[in-house]
Amino acid sequence: MSLWQLYYHIVWATKERQPLIMPHKEPGFYDYMIGKSDALRCIVHAIGGMEDHIHLVVSIPPTMAIAEFVKNIKGSSSYYFNHSLTSTSNKFAWQEGYGVFSLGSKQLDQAVNYVKNQKSHHLQGTTNSHLEKVQI
Repeated sequence: MSLWQLYYHIVWATKERQPLIMPHKEPGFYDYMIGKSDALRCIVHAIGGMEDHIHLVVSIPPTMAIAEFVKNIKGSSSYYFNHSLTSTSNKFAWQEGYGVFSLGSKQLDQAVNYVKNQKSHHLQGTTNSHLEKVQI
């Protein structure tokens, strides 16, 4: 068995930054993405976001490319949202692209806290401009 400790902070947005991820839909949506990550043998340390974007702190094994993980999660979660969480004709989609930042083990707790407290960071204006300005 190989030893690995790989941590990433990944950010991506809804198509055209539409505010589609309403608070009452978050728990089921996030649970789905965590379950899908588990099935891919990835570890979600934190998940959170706002109505128009999402942050994940995740460990992805070295046998999987980051792009493969993101493609899998974005594609399947979009399908799940459209078939399980909405009954409107306003279809959910993610924007192309994403931002990814590698973390050291000493940065993990700070990244997890940042992601878990997205709403208060946005309300208080204490967001990390490098993470939030990712043009995706």
